[in-house]
Amino acid sequence: MSVTALKLPPSEPIADKMRRLRDEAAAQARLHAQDFERAIRDLQDFAADIADGGEAYPVGIREAARRLAPDLAGASMNITVLLGREG
Repeated sequence: MSVTALKLPPSEPIADKMRRLRDEAAAQARLHAQDFERAIRDLQDFAADIADGGEAYPVGIREAARRLAPDLAGASMNITVLLGREG
């Protein structure tokens, strides 16, 4: 009976792999948060268009868009500040 040495491919140490995966997840989360910020700004513009759209839009929808605009502006500003802290 002969014994054959088992050759394993070189592998990344677990601690390095965990650090790499954590860094990749953080980078993806940052990109996702930036997409979220852009979507809020787009929605803010969309709401302003409807709020200023005149009688073409039903009154209730114009009012909802008008009331939503300040909340969207605040949310966008908060996200911008938070992203700036991490950068």
